[in-house]
Amino acid sequence: MITVIEQAVQARLVAAAPKVETVPVTLCYDRADPFAVRMAFPAPATLEGVEVSWTFARELLESGLDRPTGWGDVRVRPYDIDRTTIEFHAPEGVAIVLMLTAELHRFLERAAAIVPPGLEHLYLDMDHDLAELMRDPH
Repeated sequence: MITVIEQAVQARLVAAAPKVETVPVTLCYDRADPFAVRMAFPAPATLEGVEVSWTFARELLESGLDRPTGWGDVRVRPYDIDRTTIEFHAPEGVAIVLMLTAELHRFLERAAAIVPPGLEHLYLDMDHDLAELMRDPH
């Protein structure tokens, strides 16, 4: 059974300058972390020159396809009929990407095939997570 999916998508990075750059982004969903999705940006697209990943709620991505969603570091909202805007807020600034809504729907459908929305709690390994919290770091 598949427990992790990755999907390469194109994102348009909206810069402060009037240029818009297309960058390859990887979306990842792992059944071991059923409430979250991860979005990884390659090193050339980041200020630090290293790959940067953002992890946020799958529900945030789902909701943001239909209406503005999010108050914190990640905000998702429809841009137009075909595209979705995702904003990443960090101390260094704000990164705004435009993605095709159809690609995000496809990714979420694939994730739902692994863990149906609303049933994420059934896939949590509470014993393992508690053991990790209680583990002596030294």
